[in-house]
Amino acid sequence: MAQDKAATDDMAFGPAQSAPPGAGPGLGPAASGVRKARRPLLTDLSAARWLLLAILAASVYFFHGFLVPVLAAGVIALASWPLRERAIRGLGLGRTTAATLLLLTLVCFLVIPIILALLYAFRELRSWISWGIMVNTTGTPTPQWMTDLPQIGPWLDEQWLSHIGRPGAISEYVQIVSGENIGAIYRAALATGTTVFHLALSLVFMLITLFVLYRDGDRLTAQLDRVGSRILPERWDRLSRIVPTTISATVTGMTLIAIGEGVVLGVAYWLAGVPSPVTFAVITGFMALIPGGAPLSFTLISIYLVASGSPFEGVALFVWGTVELFIVDKTIRPVLVGGPVRLPFLPTFFGLIGGVKTMGIVGLFVGPVLMAILVSIWREWQRELAEIPAPGGPVGEGLVGAPPGSGFAPAPPPPDPVA
Repeated sequence: MAQDKAATDDMAFGPAQSAPPGAGPGLGPAASGVRKARRPLLTDLSAARWLLLAILAASVYFFHGFLVPVLAAGVIALASWPLRERAIRGLGLGRTTAATLLLLTLVCFLVIPIILALLYAFRELRSWISWGIMVNTTGTPTPQWMTDLPQIGPWLDEQWLSHIGRPGAISEYVQIVSGENIGAIYRAALATGTTVFHLALSLVFMLITLFVLYRDGDRLTAQLDRVGSRILPERWDRLSRIVPTTISATVTGMTLIAIGEGVVLGVAYWLAGVPSPVTFAVITGFMALIPGGAPLSFTLISIYLVASGSPFEGVALFVWGTVELFIVDKTIRPVLVGGPVRLPFLPTFFGLIGGVKTMGIVGLFVGPVLMAILVSIWREWQRELAEIPAPGGPVGEGLVGAPPGSGFAPAPPPPDPVA
């Protein structure tokens, strides 16, 4: 005991001969002249965390311009990943050869036709803008098919002459809406070289990223699985299956079918004699991304044909669109999508508008995919909450099939009272 007490005094005051006489237990190390070791203000672990956070912030700042191409490439890679696996395992191709083949197929059958359709549509839109400038300068009478409409023809004639037909009417409304005159808007529409260059650069970055994902995507998936299993050990297995399935279903069920509907209905517009059929086909394809958008498009164009003196073409177009929509919804969509997640109208609409607002034309595809992932995670959470009883709730609301006495199985009914 005496030795332990001496050792304790040495730890508190230093060596025995340096302790001042009469020093009690309340005497601090400053009074004894010995400085106690202090804890550092910033530990090595904290410094490493702050350094990692600074590196991540710098990476986001310098590479945020590549976020849209990377997201688009990731969405396309996840949606077409079964084709990549089939090319490697079924055809016996190498990873680099399979990535090159898939990329060339994508460029030839998807990217080039879409670019050509958009260029042709922009050319037709330029003629629309030229017509608007001419009408704004000289005015124009009401179209004959509008004035011939029963009941509402005179009213449409009056509104047309008041708001469109008189000189300067269109520029007044354009200036009210945008704050710019129509000439400035026309010059801005023609000076699209910078925007086209930016889109082309983003397309090149997306194709390069897509090639890398096709070639090394399995390695990246293995790394993500390791990190996800550490962060979400109980839910990662299910979420890692839901997210790729959701992305594949969204891209296949919305994007490819929308492109197909735009092409099929565009051919119908051309056969029916609709002016600017390519532009209306592109508009219909974009509208087909929204539930109910394609029927609205071809119905309005059919009404225009009937009202403009082509009733047979208008009725034929409406029948064509109705049959095509029925075939797509009842046969093609279930086969392509396979029955996974189907987004409601509101998340789809918000995904489209938010994606276009933040990412441009690429947001048409990335926005709905992000909303589909959020909806899938929400549904997964609701499924887990439905299986686990609420705290303090009745025991009978537990899991189906739980063993008796576990707290999750329904409690047996109480015995009948003895009469």
